[in-house]
Amino acid sequence: MKNIGNTCWFSAVIQSLFQLPEFRRLVLSYSLPESVLENCQSQSQDVSEFTHKLLDWLEDAFQLAVNVNGNSQDKSENPMVQLFYGTFLTEGIHEGKTFSKIETFGQYPLQVNGYKNLHGCLEGAMVEGETEPSSSNQSVKYGQERWFTKLPPVLTFELSRFEFNQSLGQPEKIHNKLEFPQIIYMDRFLYGNKKLVQAKREKIKKLKDQITVLQQKLERYTRYGSGASRFPLPDMLQYVLEFAGTRLPRAAPCTQDLTPVAECQTSETPPTQSRVTVTQAESAKDVASALATSHQEPNNKPLQFPRLPVKVPEGHVPREITKDEISLVVACLQRWREEVEQDIKDLNASIALLSQSIDQMYSDPLLHQVPYHLHAVLVHEGQANAGHYWAYIYNQPRKSWLKYNDISVTESSWEELERDSFGGLRNASAYCLMYINKKLPHFAAADYVNGQTQREVESLPLELQHYIQEDNWRLEQEVAEWEEQSSKMAQMDQSSPAESQDLSSDLGQERSCSSSSERMAHSLSSEHAMIAKEQTAQAIAKTADAYEKAGGLAALDKAFHEEYSRLYSLSTETPTPQNDPRLQHVLVYFLQNNAPKQVVERTLLEQFADKNLSYDERSISIMKVARAKLKEIGPDEVDMEEYKKWHEDYSLFRKVSIYLLTGLELYQNKQYYEALTYLVYAYQSNLTLRRKGANRGANASLIALYRRKCLLKLNDAAAALFESSNELSVDEGVNILNELIIPCMHLLISSDTSKDDLDAVEVMRNRWCAYLGKDMNEDLQLKLSEFLPRLLDCSSEGIVLKEPPKIRPNSPYDLCSRFAAVMESIHGASTVTVK
Repeated sequence: MKNIGNTCWFSAVIQSLFQLPEFRRLVLSYSLPESVLENCQSQSQDVSEFTHKLLDWLEDAFQLAVNVNGNSQDKSENPMVQLFYGTFLTEGIHEGKTFSKIETFGQYPLQVNGYKNLHGCLEGAMVEGETEPSSSNQSVKYGQERWFTKLPPVLTFELSRFEFNQSLGQPEKIHNKLEFPQIIYMDRFLYGNKKLVQAKREKIKKLKDQITVLQQKLERYTRYGSGASRFPLPDMLQYVLEFAGTRLPRAAPCTQDLTPVAECQTSETPPTQSRVTVTQAESAKDVASALATSHQEPNNKPLQFPRLPVKVPEGHVPREITKDEISLVVACLQRWREEVEQDIKDLNASIALLSQSIDQMYSDPLLHQVPYHLHAVLVHEGQANAGHYWAYIYNQPRKSWLKYNDISVTESSWEELERDSFGGLRNASAYCLMYINKKLPHFAAADYVNGQTQREVESLPLELQHYIQEDNWRLEQEVAEWEEQSSKMAQMDQSSPAESQDLSSDLGQERSCSSSSERMAHSLSSEHAMIAKEQTAQAIAKTADAYEKAGGLAALDKAFHEEYSRLYSLSTETPTPQNDPRLQHVLVYFLQNNAPKQVVERTLLEQFADKNLSYDERSISIMKVARAKLKEIGPDEVDMEEYKKWHEDYSLFRKVSIYLLTGLELYQNKQYYEALTYLVYAYQSNLTLRRKGANRGANASLIALYRRKCLLKLNDAAAALFESSNELSVDEGVNILNELIIPCMHLLISSDTSKDDLDAVEVMRNRWCAYLGKDMNEDLQLKLSEFLPRLLDCSSEGIVLKEPPKIRPNSPYDLCSRFAAVMESIHGASTVTVK
């Protein structure tokens, strides 16, 4: 559907509804007596409530038909109500009095703030209030519960992503991430399952209370101490142990238990083992703190502590400690650390087990009887006061998702839908979700078999059938004309079989290309024309008057000059971190880099000669004139080798930009391995462009910054896996080093390396060199000895990086909106300089 001026919101809603077979059937077969229609009056609308209004209007329209049939005011017979509206029961207690009421709903509103997924939103909307003890010592519920008593075939959720900022006095958009499934089971929200669900909610509450208690216990270990200087207790114990170890010779301890050393030396029988008491542990801490201020003496003398001549400390500090006493402290602290680590492990395991029980609470087969399948997702990108709308709609015959973005309808994927709809990563997020119950006859599989469209047409009123037949006939005429034109071009190609033909034959040119360079040039320019076809189509749309008065030549002249002026103006705009005009059009890139005039003009002429613009008679006429003009351009007027190089540079620039954006999006999503691959390739390709001029490539400093950040994050992750001592985890960490970290480090050193990159390389090397002085098993030592030389070797020979996965090309609008969203999340609202 063509955007005729801020109508993207209309398209998104209408497309989502039109793809419902039952909705199409109802609307297209609607009829009403003329006498009733004459009494209907049009009303004004609020854009933000368009879906509400549209359903209200449709409900009113169909209610007229119900009234005509004698069922006045009976909305249960209204087919729109049956399709989109449901009911829910509200029960609760207010000021000691119980209440109960049934309400009708169309779009069900859900709050986004404070929730991570759709189930959480629904749970929050259905249950309000707390359970508190009353004066009679009975548990009384202050609040209310909602239960769906009837769900419609089409279940629509309205996600409230806008709120009013009181301090700023203006609305703001909520960009929080909110996940939603492709299938949602509504059983847990139905009144018929009330008792079962209430029991499960009570269990979940108890489990959450247990988790809270365990987390509080865990925090005593992970945030040990008081005030602001808190730290993990095992780390503190390890530090004290390492410090105390420097006071001892590298000899085996005298005993395995905590019996005093003197008894070990004098007893003939093994001493009785005893555990450390809390008092002993506290004493050990005191001794450990005393060690931190001691001075080391020769090994054959007791350790002497300095005596203060003026004041004696309030807390007792031993003045001398023997090696045997230190051994006792070390053994005590070692035992304590092991117990603490085991306690932490047990607490984490218990929390994980309880969390798993909560996650599986609603996996009961009894609560998986009412599945609703996601049909459409309506997306908004931008802020509260401005933005763009589009829709993702599931196409049943194709078994795939389609993206409806104004006149562009493209095949998509669940991964792309997640990226654009969940929020949290960009300014784009879903504001409306449409689910359907496929078990109902409205959406049975039979509705999607071949021949459905023809049956729908045959059921339409005669005037609509005639309109569709005429429209189809016009389309068939256009196709026949195009095929005839293509046939003539093919005959022209065959008239000179000895010469190789290139894409110029598609443009109606008789001359052949004499080199592969020329064929490549035409291929690239055609690709760029295809990318910009929506902008070219808009330029053609403004030539109606010129075409009616003077024909195709005048129309092309007007479109050419106005489009050139627009692009030139765009190329002179001051770029911002959130906006790079070069992404919008190939000619903006050319103009900003002072491309030869002949290259610019030929490129723009090929935009209007693109066969994909043959929408109507005027477009075809302009296309033919543009092809004729291209045919007149001689080989001496445009250097095709230079022409090819300019288009190659722009193709590479788009690739670098897409790799950069993908890398930044993955980095923000903490997918560092995948992100680093894209960022490394973006940086290396960008070097080629920037050697020709700073404005030929993307922001090198930005790529380098996030390449470095990503590398450091990944290095930390690999080190953590290496330290885990788990065989599989260790192997994973070593693979990350060998496959990505080491090759990337070598690339950093082999190119023009900045001081920040060199510092990062040293940090990573030091992290791994530090393992040389630590006790490790033989397997770890062997692995370390294998990759450490490669880590330290500066040679770049034999370094091979896996190329990142291919990415589907984006339209200029999609690319620019992604760029703006990512840059805004990095820089914030104000313009900043990235180091």
